[in-house]
Amino acid sequence: MAIQIEIPACRIKKIEILRSIVVIYICGTGGVFMKNIDIHGMTNMELIRGGIAEWYWATDYIHGDLYEAEELFRQGHLVRSNRLYLIHYPDGMIYEPVHSADGQYLGTPVYDGSSVVLLVVSFTESVIRIMRFLHQQVEVQEVARLPLSAVKDCYNLMLHTSPLSLTRQPNDGTFEIIWPEHVRFAINDREALNFRDGDKLYFNVWYEDPDYREETVVRSLHDGTILERFPGDIRIMPNGERWLIK
Repeated sequence: MAIQIEIPACRIKKIEILRSIVVIYICGTGGVFMKNIDIHGMTNMELIRGGIAEWYWATDYIHGDLYEAEELFRQGHLVRSNRLYLIHYPDGMIYEPVHSADGQYLGTPVYDGSSVVLLVVSFTESVIRIMRFLHQQVEVQEVARLPLSAVKDCYNLMLHTSPLSLTRQPNDGTFEIIWPEHVRFAINDREALNFRDGDKLYFNVWYEDPDYREETVVRSLHDGTILERFPGDIRIMPNGERWLIK
């Protein structure tokens, strides 16, 4: 654990390596404590969706997003894996739960229950893996393995939670749940899934007619029937509360 040290006036001052964290002590009038999180220049650190302000992630997007990497692979190019780091708050510990391998690419992680879940696609093996990172054991556990042929392509292939689901929203006015159920129905091309609550799917919709506005559309999981619609966007806060922003 890092301990702040007062060092007489000077410009920089002391660097200590604490496992994967570099802690810099800068002195002057009072001594400033700083954690330098070394994730190899990936400054796009984001809060993991569904998280509780405890887990962040960053990746290098070496070939763009998952779909762009798939396109390159289909065109015969060598696809190198993106590096994906998990950063834990407040201790600043850094984890790389899935090691890079050529022909593999990682999608956007989510926080489900009490752990981070990762989407891993191996183009060379034609496999989609859903992996759960077990923080205390510092290991990953395979939740599901699907053939890549289960999807037409990886366009908007994403994980969602409550319960954990793999979804796809191709650019053709449809929405799909790939796993654990298999559901497909038509939606508006301006809709995007926000979250799932049991057998209800909450979509965010945006309009410019001519003023910009947003609304929430609640659909049945089974056939996409619209059950309810109301103005505003629902945000899930770090403590799990749902706020309707309108």
